[in-house]
Amino acid sequence: MSKNIWVSFSVIVPGVLAIYLISGVRPDIIFKSIIVSAFGSIYGITETLTKSIPLMLCGIGLSAAFKSSIWNIGAEGQLLMGAVGATWIALYVIPNAPRLILLTVMFLSGAIFGALWAFVPAILKIKFNLNEIIISLMMNYIAIEFVNYLVYGPWRSPFEWGFPYSTKFPLNAQIPRFLDTRIHYPTLLLALFLAVFVHILLKRSKLGYEIKVIGENMEAAKYAGLNISRIIVVILLLSGGLAGLAGVGEVAGIHHRLRVASGISPGYGYTAIIVAWLGKLNPLLIIPVSLLFGGLLVGGDSIQVSLGLPGATINFINGLVLIFVMAQGFSNNRIFIKKGRNRV
Repeated sequence: MSKNIWVSFSVIVPGVLAIYLISGVRPDIIFKSIIVSAFGSIYGITETLTKSIPLMLCGIGLSAAFKSSIWNIGAEGQLLMGAVGATWIALYVIPNAPRLILLTVMFLSGAIFGALWAFVPAILKIKFNLNEIIISLMMNYIAIEFVNYLVYGPWRSPFEWGFPYSTKFPLNAQIPRFLDTRIHYPTLLLALFLAVFVHILLKRSKLGYEIKVIGENMEAAKYAGLNISRIIVVILLLSGGLAGLAGVGEVAGIHHRLRVASGISPGYGYTAIIVAWLGKLNPLLIIPVSLLFGGLLVGGDSIQVSLGLPGATINFINGLVLIFVMAQGFSNNRIFIKKGRNRV
């Protein structure tokens, strides 16, 4: 963990220097703005924690998929479909139900919608051997346009002055927050519980052992008689379901309505890929890494306002972190060249 964290910090430094060469803003000012805005005040810390929640849930799900060498790149779309599932329950199915029942059903619906969105690349991989990377990635764009269609079309509220929002959720469909912050603590507690649960699942269960075997050698897993198709489906359902829960948290805990896709998620599903790898695919280590990247997202908002830098600045740094972490992992491998029977 510490090695990857230091790699990420060592990459952020040249990333900020590159931004300085392009924009002319001094590196020390950029660093100060990011750190102070994310961790220098109670408001900054609470916002960092708020933004870490969807990263945590998506990252935990992705860690399980990546461990089995199932490359789910669709957490963004699965998150959005989870938001759709929660909105459907809150506004059109049981809007007058008691809060505990309504929120429970909303979370279940969001998890099911996210899982079903992940089921599509799973079944296409099993039946037609289609690449799950391409399928899950393309389905992100379908989910984005579907959400936009809903808020511009059939679910558009007549009470929002023409803005592309759904009707506001009733109070019993809004996840409670901690004091005057935006921290929807039930979702945070759920994320922490699921981090422990998935960690135990991967380390101590039969499914976890099967995931490890498949991730290390798919052909050996087939030879050992493991049901590869079943495991692929279970893993992608789990991964998609967790991302769907993140979507529920965003619409029911933050916005209290469905809105355009970019308003629900500024790319949490994509950033969670970096979080999962930086946490070494360990659900427990993903918790602090999520806080780090939550802070970067808060810092990114700050430098847009205070320094006039584009919003893509933080995405640029995040991309560098992923490239260097992946390269660092590859550099640990040893490559041998055989010549005849002698190893060189």
